[in-house]
Amino acid sequence: MRGYFGIGSEGLSKPHNLGVILRTAHAFGASFAFTIGSDLDEKNVRQTDTSGSSAHLPYYRWPDFDPTRFPEGCVLVGVELTDDAVDLPSFRHPLNAAYILGPEKGSLSQPVQDACAHIVKIPTAFCLNVGLATALTLYDRSILFGGHAPRPLVQKHRGQRGVKKTTGIGKNG
Repeated sequence: MRGYFGIGSEGLSKPHNLGVILRTAHAFGASFAFTIGSDLDEKNVRQTDTSGSSAHLPYYRWPDFDPTRFPEGCVLVGVELTDDAVDLPSFRHPLNAAYILGPEKGSLSQPVQDACAHIVKIPTAFCLNVGLATALTLYDRSILFGGHAPRPLVQKHRGQRGVKKTTGIGKNG
């Protein structure tokens, strides 16, 4: 995958959600993970972080928000369900980014939103669990930068040897 990225959450309060964020960040090849204004410790999340991400992924626990803590050139992207946010499937991810998700019960603070170059939303009827939002955001990034082959126009079914083309005229056209 090209570039680098980090992911984290502001105001996170549940250890299992931190575990899911760390495991997902590790699985998608994040360069770092972080929390802002959270008392959670990565050592207390072993039930949901079964990959042992703390041995492979730098985790920063910051008491407050300070945009200067991020690497120079790192574009801050807020993930929040707001009216003016860009739908995630339409978003062109920056090459070098840090994704900041809101807390379990609440929204990103105004200072964090103001510091973000972009605010994106997952186009759903209501907000999702922060762990699921992490996975969807990083999956979307991996589709863009992951070097995957383009999707075929015609999909073969499992076990199908080939796709027989017909014109739709008569039996075999």
